[in-house]
Amino acid sequence: MKTRHYDVVVIGSGPGGEGAAMTLAKSGRQVAVIERHTMVGGGCTHWGTIPSKALRQTIQRITDFREDPLFQHIAEATEITYPQLLNNAGEVITSQVRMRRRFYERNKVQVIHGEASFTGPHEIQVVSGNGAHKELTADHFVIATGSRPYRPDDIDFDHPRVVDSDTVLRLRETPGSIAIYGAGVIGSEYASIFSNLNIAVSLVNTRSSLLSHLDQEITDSLSYHMIDQGIMLFHGETYEKVEPDDDGVVMHLQSGKKIRSDVLMFANGRTGNSQGMGLEAIGVSVDHRGHIAVNEHYQTALPHVYAVGDVAGPPALASASYDQGRFCGRHIVDNDSDLALVRDIPTGIYTSPEISYVGRTERELTEQQVPYEVGRAIFKNLARAQITGWTTGMLKILFHRESLQILGIHCFGHQASEIIHIGQAIMAQQGEANTLRYFVDTTFNYPTMAEAYRVAALNGLNRVF
Repeated sequence: MKTRHYDVVVIGSGPGGEGAAMTLAKSGRQVAVIERHTMVGGGCTHWGTIPSKALRQTIQRITDFREDPLFQHIAEATEITYPQLLNNAGEVITSQVRMRRRFYERNKVQVIHGEASFTGPHEIQVVSGNGAHKELTADHFVIATGSRPYRPDDIDFDHPRVVDSDTVLRLRETPGSIAIYGAGVIGSEYASIFSNLNIAVSLVNTRSSLLSHLDQEITDSLSYHMIDQGIMLFHGETYEKVEPDDDGVVMHLQSGKKIRSDVLMFANGRTGNSQGMGLEAIGVSVDHRGHIAVNEHYQTALPHVYAVGDVAGPPALASASYDQGRFCGRHIVDNDSDLALVRDIPTGIYTSPEISYVGRTERELTEQQVPYEVGRAIFKNLARAQITGWTTGMLKILFHRESLQILGIHCFGHQASEIIHIGQAIMAQQGEANTLRYFVDTTFNYPTMAEAYRVAALNGLNRVF
């Protein structure tokens, strides 16, 4: 068997792997990408970010249609099924795969399909679906294998009425009710998706409050709107056992409650895809959740082996994974120890309404004893929101009382994940450019949602002057 040598072998073609491969290829390195599935794109494209956001966008259009007085009579007579929505998401996935395949072809990156495992510090074996073996060697490796839903052993995930965030995309009927165990980002997003399809949703949160790492004022608002949409929230609960049958699923909680639904979606945590890769044998450590230990440069215990994205742990965002891949690609090329990723990474949560934030929360600033103040813009007071009808939400700017430096931005409402980037750009500036004054002195188009920054900035200044 002939062994092929590359400068770098990237394992996984999701955002992290793609970012590394493109950076290395454009730097003149000979790169191979190993992908276990038959199509490139990784979990982000096929089971995670893209399909869930495509579902959410389609359902948002339907919801807007139903709430518009001009079209309510048409909307009420139109029934949209979950399988129809999945078909629409499938078209987006196909387009994404086609585009990403072209990226690799144009940059002369060889894509090899199969399961990769290390047979030595610089050697891997790739086993394809038909059992064929390939031996590859490389100077460097980038592990970007992503993650998968965590599955407890005592739950029967082979039962058709028990799903996770991967298999929920295979449902072939619209359930009348669904229980979602786990109220993190994925669970909360799917709760909004199913609720807007007029499906009865029970959302079981193992913690005392919803999305407790976020701004409390915004999570309180999200809880209110979820309840208003008919979602049943259960906080501080843990399951005891799950009993599926032909007609539905009964989830027994340790508190004694029982929740019966047509389908149970288990969305409580994820596990890094690091098993079966021979990592322990070459001295690369993996924790109990499958996360690979890395340093600040995303190097493992073997300096020539890097790990990026979900398999390396938090923040487990597609955007962050791509930048981590680019970062380690540059580190391999330049060996520049002064490289550093941007500290403040924006996060978007595609509930209904959306949530997005960048920087620190009020809780963190209080704990750090930073003297801060808050500027708010309530969306219902903005002309653009009144015109579009998307009046739910607000923008919060957290800033230093003395220097007026922007410390955090939190947004709740329609297109929050887009609106946040204006604030992110200003936060990244140095000196006086990163202060509340920028928003006060800048002219925004009128009417726009971006005007919320000027309104919030003026509101904040009124608190300190």
